[in-house]
Amino acid sequence: MSKTWFITGASSGFGKALAEQVLARGDNAVLAARRLEPLQAIAAAYGERALPLRLDVTDAAARAAVLEAAAGRFGHIDVLANIAGAGAYGALEEFTSAQIRANLELNFFAAAGLSREVLPQMRARRSGRILNLTSIAGLVAFPGSGLYNASKFALEGFTEALHHEVAPFGIGVTLVEPGAFRTGFAGAAAMRAAGRIADYAALDAGMDDYFADQDGRQMGDPAKGMRVVVDMVESGEAPVRLMLGEDAYQLWESALASRSRDLARWRTRGEDTAIPGAAKNPVQAL
Repeated sequence: MSKTWFITGASSGFGKALAEQVLARGDNAVLAARRLEPLQAIAAAYGERALPLRLDVTDAAARAAVLEAAAGRFGHIDVLANIAGAGAYGALEEFTSAQIRANLELNFFAAAGLSREVLPQMRARRSGRILNLTSIAGLVAFPGSGLYNASKFALEGFTEALHHEVAPFGIGVTLVEPGAFRTGFAGAAAMRAAGRIADYAALDAGMDDYFADQDGRQMGDPAKGMRVVVDMVESGEAPVRLMLGEDAYQLWESALASRSRDLARWRTRGEDTAIPGAAKNPVQAL
């Protein structure tokens, strides 16, 4: 049976690649993004199966209107894919408070809001899938990417907990964690810190060079990455995490080793902090 997908950020990058694949497979798709024209171009060949809608995902009223329109066309949503997002680079001290809030609104609050807003219909049907796109930068922090890290780390925690909360209702929730892909992430859409502080000159220059050099040269193919995502959904499995890219796996393995070494230095002293006779917290990781 065909599924109905709701895909944010569908005008470019991962969102566009995902939209093209699910429509080509015969599924329905709500295509949402701030720019309507690219969505209409994607939808043109698919008639009533594709619904392109302009959406600023940070606008709660706009999200409600678009979800209502999707329900009017397709009845319900089987798969929500929160793809919309943007990078940010620069030293943390160089960002304005407004920039920090704006990046968190886009990368975290919008995805969290949409996830919550589709859950009632999914719980009622006892089925559904939510895919939240983060990044290897949601697991590993890098100097010069701290704001982006913060937004994606937040979405990681939200999504992992949500995965376990709604699994009893037949709903699968998965984090999609790519490495470097040719999506336009390193292009003009990335937010650059508004300030420039001399002490961070070397860091800023390195980030400027990295974004300029990497744009369009990343090793990852968005179409191949989204094919794995679609195959995962079709398989019926709902892992907490789906990592994409050889570079992502290598960074994660390196980070695990580094964290283990770091924690081991003070583990004995850190463990020896209990009140005598107190019971150990029974909560365990799932």
